Amino acid sequence: MAHYVVRFMKNVLGGNGHETEICQRSIEIEAPCLTDAEELAKVKFCQTERVGDWLLHADCVHVTDAALPS
Repeated sequence: MAHYVVRFMKNVLGGNGHETEICQRSIEIEAPCLTDAEELAKVKFCQTERVGDWLLHADCVHVTDAALPS
C-alpha cells in the first residue's frame, strides 16, 4: 500500500479582497492507489467533521504521495 496526504481545501476571500485557498483538514492515509486514497479520505473527512458531504466544508481535494515533499 502507498501512503498519501489528502488535503481538503476551501477558497476564501481575504481582507485584501483577494481569493486564497486554505487547508480545512489534512489526512494521511494508506491506499492501493491515488483514487482510492481520495475516496477513503472523503469518507474519513465526513466522519470527522460530522457532515454528509465533504463539499459542505471544502471546495476541492489535493492528493499527494507522502514520499514526495509537498
